Amino acid sequence: MKINCVILNYNDASTVLELINEIGGYQVLDRIVIVDNASTDNSWDVLQTLKTKYAHVDLLRSEKNGGYGAGNNLGVRHAVNVNGADYVLIANPDVKFSEACVKRLAGVLSRHEELAVATALMEDAAFGTQKNGWKIHGFWGELFAMGPICRRLLKKRLNYPEKYFEGKKAVYVDAVHGSMLMADGKKFLEAGGYDEGIFLYQEETVLASRLKNRGYKSLLVLDQKYRHEHSVSIKKSFKGQMDRQKLRHESVLYYMKHYLGIGPVEEMIANVWFAGILLEIRVAGMLGMKF
Repeated sequence: MKINCVILNYNDASTVLELINEIGGYQVLDRIVIVDNASTDNSWDVLQTLKTKYAHVDLLRSEKNGGYGAGNNLGVRHAVNVNGADYVLIANPDVKFSEACVKRLAGVLSRHEELAVATALMEDAAFGTQKNGWKIHGFWGELFAMGPICRRLLKKRLNYPEKYFEGKKAVYVDAVHGSMLMADGKKFLEAGGYDEGIFLYQEETVLASRLKNRGYKSLLVLDQKYRHEHSVSIKKSFKGQMDRQKLRHESVLYYMKHYLGIGPVEEMIANVWFAGILLEIRVAGMLGMKF
């Protein structure tokens, strides 16, 4: 089986180079596909230096920055249609993972026909080890999951219970975190990949919905981990927390309209709810608190 790794860059070539220097020697990776998402800095020139060091690196340049989904879709299509990849590891530049983890994810995908996506536990510098698989919610569940306060108060009801993971090496989940996941390339493309109507955020839930509608499942492997440097690349592009939160609201509203089928009343409720979240963040900032 052929495994490709797709890495999306936007104005963050230094982080990409750091990751490539760590995984460039992994024998399990047939090719590494780097997509420059129309960076506005000197990223494209910096990335060219990889050609002299790694013969198995492909460099692609998108015509415009269409966001996370569009950039990764471009990379996956190249990996599958040009390189003939069976499985595609989609990785943010700000992650670290072992070759053993890659082999484990590919192994479970190859053995289970119902699987389209698999990932491992995520270690985060700020929040520690996380079981980064979650349920797909309806309208109200999505609203509650977004609120900084209510998502903590309703944590047990919104998430899988701890006993769901106890004594298991892997579990089925509805959606997995997009910072690093491995997809069956053909199933990913068959389901439509990421929705390019979303620029950033909520793409994992949308992908999960598309895969679920095709009858495919996602898996969280509990005996492997990868490290995520807490959205290093995203924070370089969107400096302020408020800007990132507003973009998240836009993406969630898009998901609600196009996948949950909400009407004008629900949209009004959602916008009022989002305004409340922004107020919570402002107050928390004044008090020196962090969400």
